[in-house]
Amino acid sequence: MKKILIINANPKSTSLCRSLAEQYALAAKNKHNVEKINIGELNFKINLDEGYDRVTNLEADLVDLQNKIRWADHLVIVSPVWWGAMPAKFKGVIDRTFLPGFAFKYVKGKSIPEKLLKGRTSELIFTLDTPVFWYKYIQGNAIHKQLKHCILNFSGIKNTCSTYFGPVINSKIDNRQAWLNKVTKRAANLK
Repeated sequence: MKKILIINANPKSTSLCRSLAEQYALAAKNKHNVEKINIGELNFKINLDEGYDRVTNLEADLVDLQNKIRWADHLVIVSPVWWGAMPAKFKGVIDRTFLPGFAFKYVKGKSIPEKLLKGRTSELIFTLDTPVFWYKYIQGNAIHKQLKHCILNFSGIKNTCSTYFGPVINSKIDNRQAWLNKVTKRAANLK
C-alpha cells in the first residue's frame, strides 16, 4: 500500500486536469492511501521575492503541502501546459515549497546539493492544446524537462511515468473519456 499525493496543478476551479486528478484518486483509493491538493485552492504569496537570501515564512497551505510531500511515497502531478510550461501559480508553489532544507541541502565544498526527498517516486500527467508530438518533438517538451530533471530529480524524486493528453481544445467526449479511462487504469495498476 502506497501513500499517494495527487497534485492538480491547474489553478482553474473546473478543468480536465481536475477531472483526471479526481479520477486517479478514485481508482487509487481501492489499494492505497490518497491525499489530493488543488493548487487553485491554496492561498499564498506566489513570489519568492528575495530568493534564498532571506527566509520567507510559509503560509499554512504551503506548510500543509510540504507535510503531504514528506508523507507521500508517490506524487502524481496533473498539469496543463500553458505557454509551453507550467501555470504561474504552480511554479509559485514550487518556488515557495521546494526550498533548501526541505527539498535539497547545499553541502560545503560540493557543487551538487544533497537530495532530501529521496525514496519517493512521481508520475506526470499533462494536458495540452497542441498535438502531443508537436509539443514533445518540435517545441522541446519544456514542462517535462523542467519538472523531471530540474525539480523532481534535483530533489531526489524519481519520475517513473509521463503521460500526455491532447489536443484538449478540440477534443470530443470520447477522447476525454478515453483519457479518464487511461488514468483509471494507471492508478488501478499502481503497485
